[in-house]
Amino acid sequence: MFMEEPVAPRIARGAALIEAIHEDLDLYAVGDLEERIEQLQAEIDRTRTAISRKRTGLAAADALFSL
Repeated sequence: MFMEEPVAPRIARGAALIEAIHEDLDLYAVGDLEERIEQLQAEIDRTRTAISRKRTGLAAADALFSL
């Protein structure tokens, strides 16, 4: 018989974003805040790319099934 590793609880979808939104920004230096903006902008770009990819897939599926 083998022992299974305990499964870590799955973080709720969007939980990290909600946590980041409520973080006290007064604790950060200007450089830290600028880095935060860069990271957030990179995440926005990544999210927009995912949306575009999904819209392209939906349009292709619509085109295929509307024949």
